[in-house]
Amino acid sequence: MAAKRILLGITGGIAAYKSAELVRLLKKAGHSVRVVMTRGAEAFVTPLTFQALSGEPVRTSLLDPEAESGMGHIELAKWADQVVIAPASADFIARLAQGMADDLLTTLCCATEAPIAIAPAMNQAMWGNNRTQRNIRLLQEDSQICLWGPDQGQQACGDTGPGRMLEPAELVGLINHDRSQGPLAGKQVIITAGPTREPIDPVRYISNHSSGKMGYALAAAAHDAGADVILVSGPVNIPVPAGVEVRHASTAEDMLRESSAAVDAGCDLFVASAAVADYRPETCVGDKIKKSSDQMSLSLVRNPDTLATIAAREDAPFTVGFAAETSDVAHYATEKMQRKKLRMIVANDVSTPGLGFNSENNAVTVFWSDGQESIGPDSKQQIAARLVALIAEHLERAGC
Repeated sequence: MAAKRILLGITGGIAAYKSAELVRLLKKAGHSVRVVMTRGAEAFVTPLTFQALSGEPVRTSLLDPEAESGMGHIELAKWADQVVIAPASADFIARLAQGMADDLLTTLCCATEAPIAIAPAMNQAMWGNNRTQRNIRLLQEDSQICLWGPDQGQQACGDTGPGRMLEPAELVGLINHDRSQGPLAGKQVIITAGPTREPIDPVRYISNHSSGKMGYALAAAAHDAGADVILVSGPVNIPVPAGVEVRHASTAEDMLRESSAAVDAGCDLFVASAAVADYRPETCVGDKIKKSSDQMSLSLVRNPDTLATIAAREDAPFTVGFAAETSDVAHYATEKMQRKKLRMIVANDVSTPGLGFNSENNAVTVFWSDGQESIGPDSKQQIAARLVALIAEHLERAGC
């Protein structure tokens, strides 16, 4: 692991006390650490604490005459290999999302060319607030910025839910992580996610309950494993994982077109986790259909099969499918794997309460030609990490 120059930004919040341990662990790992604190952070922990732990002066003010005599904020911005904001308060996230430079820390974030990681820490209601989530989405559209956390659990205020800052050891692990050494390093990976919407008229469509959470978790895990990831996404309301390229698809035909174009450009691994509609209305009328009788009939036609089409190509990548079933899961999943000539298939029982569609958790069984493995129940992020590791093992075995 190469030592890095870490610029640690600390904003106001009770989680600031954890940042002292973060500095200690970073120094122990061999990194150089310089600390910048906001005025709010100083209300929780003193700068002297971080000066003692880092061995470096702590910066707190943009308009410090002594530090700025040599354009200190620009020097700091150029010095950093990695900027980490931990904790990142809702206020700081809002200001960063709007590109503000109204204190030293936001100014550094505007001036640096180093990657910026933010570790949110706030009350669960503040994290779930629509305005906070809008700001998070803005930040995740910025390729320079990645989101680390938040975690879930009991909070200082007594609430329980998402909003806890990741533990210092977890943050150090993320800082130390080297994607170039990951099991998918150098691989081109395409992942489909979410539902499709098949229009009936300008205001109605046929769709399903897929949230896209599993596919998005897989995209994040594949990126962390070193892959260059293209995510072909149906209509969902989930932030795009940092470092992942997204291509949007609304209908099944869109999904096939975008997936095929991505594979044409080069693909080692294709993972089809999207819940693509099997049928679509034969015609989509131009005006809203008016309610005129007690019954209405729709004529449906078969949609193109993205997964089967990609797997049947002469230059087919290593192809992994998903099977969401409600009964006899193993039978239907393995039959689908054989029929579509897939290398592996990931099956889950979506009838199980609290798992699968629209849930944060899942439980799956992975099948391949001569074996299987069950994973979970667990969070979709943990399942995605294990799935990526398992797929990478089989990819290597296949010499792909």
